Amino acid sequence: MLTLTQALYDQIVAHARADHPDEACGVVAGPVGTGRPERFIPMLNAARSPTFYEFDSGDLLKLYREMDDRDEEPVIIYHSHTATEAHPSRTDITYANEPGAHYVLVSTADTDDAGPFQFRSFRIVEGAVSEEEVQVTP
Repeated sequence: MLTLTQALYDQIVAHARADHPDEACGVVAGPVGTGRPERFIPMLNAARSPTFYEFDSGDLLKLYREMDDRDEEPVIIYHSHTATEAHPSRTDITYANEPGAHYVLVSTADTDDAGPFQFRSFRIVEGAVSEEEVQVTP
């Protein structure tokens, strides 16, 4: 199960909405070994695409060095889908290389009449995808 604060949830959703119609992407880092998401890090979608996201390689290298210096790791890796449901695509699965991370997808398309977005979390390990419950705390 992914547990995150309302503030982090709101920041991820706001970023997804702000970058629409392009996909948004980013990371929420936390102390190594805790699984606790704490630091919101919005990233630039270097692909600037409504159907694909890509972290800029220089920005990603800088981020990983910074997390290493702060004894952090990526707890959440998030991105948005602008025209489809919040479910990992084949490309998302292929590029998922952090087996300990929660992969959060936010859909800014109203695909289920439940509202203007969906917020879902998945574990992706060696190509296997499993959805997990999301708990938002105050």
